[in-house]
Amino acid sequence: MQRLGWLASLLADVVGVLVFCAVGRRSHAEGLTLAGIAATAWPFLTGTLIGWLASRGWRRPTAVAPTGLTVWVCTVVVGMLLRKLSSAGVAVSFVVVASTVTALVLLGWRAALGLALRRRADV
Repeated sequence: MQRLGWLASLLADVVGVLVFCAVGRRSHAEGLTLAGIAATAWPFLTGTLIGWLASRGWRRPTAVAPTGLTVWVCTVVVGMLLRKLSSAGVAVSFVVVASTVTALVLLGWRAALGLALRRRADV
């Protein structure tokens, strides 16, 4: 069961990043092809996986801190560095939007789950 928990958490993070990238492509009238989403997502997904490794996310996969914060920071920082190295855009406005949206996605589900579990324990 523990293995399923961290795999589900990793999947939630990956899906969240993919949705962020797909919505971003859609809002800029870019195609929603698998190749297009993959091209946009790979820098961020690389950061997400580095964050999981750095935080040893499998130990406390649903924790906002340290797992969620580390995954979020790595997703944004590594993602932006890789985008810059691959000549993709890293405008300040994009960094702000990406940081905000990925924080809501990667930290939000963890915070909501923690709140729900605390409320359930109080009942």
